[in-house]
Amino acid sequence: MPRRPTPAVRRGGPSTLTVAAVVVLVLFAGAVGFGVYRAGARDGALPAGATAEGVTVGDPGAPATIDLYLDFQCPACAQYEQRTAATIDQLVASGQAEVVYHPVAYLNRFSSTRYSSRSSAAAGCAADAGVLPRFAQLLYAHQPPEGGSGLPDDQLVALGTQAGAGADFGACVQDGRYADWSRSVTDAASQAGVNATPTVIVNGREVDHTAEALRTAVTTG
Repeated sequence: MPRRPTPAVRRGGPSTLTVAAVVVLVLFAGAVGFGVYRAGARDGALPAGATAEGVTVGDPGAPATIDLYLDFQCPACAQYEQRTAATIDQLVASGQAEVVYHPVAYLNRFSSTRYSSRSSAAAGCAADAGVLPRFAQLLYAHQPPEGGSGLPDDQLVALGTQAGAGADFGACVQDGRYADWSRSVTDAASQAGVNATPTVIVNGREVDHTAEALRTAVTTG
């Protein structure tokens, strides 16, 4: 089934001192675990072909726009990619559609290293290198199990290289260049009411998760 982000639950009771202590511990853990990753992140940096909401691939003059909301930790997204990747590639190559990739980070709770966020940011690096569709396919082909640590950064770099990314890709991933962009994409999707992945929208209308439904929506407008 599609994954849905778990809403935060607020409960009263903890003292200000207790809350402050928890915040300090969380910040310390984050600094230890992700200090290197966050060190190079740049506020407001956008990948090539991107806005704060996603990355566009294909002819901007195409008659159809496919908005694809995905999370690289999402098993249902991997299944959707397997069913539709060839169809999406053909629709883009023929000029029938452009695709806007929205790599959200809803599922960090299923990884001990915030894999959803790291892979989302790495997708921005792949967009810079012009290999995002192929990189996304490779991420799903090597999708890590839920509850584990996720793919390490060096494996993300290796997959980007396999997709055809150049020498700058490794530095882009390692320094978390698009960590802030990943948060922006995720926030924008949430504000747009997208609360499950995958969500597929063609010309403003949500479609079923089949290649046939996607092709029909594109060709019939």
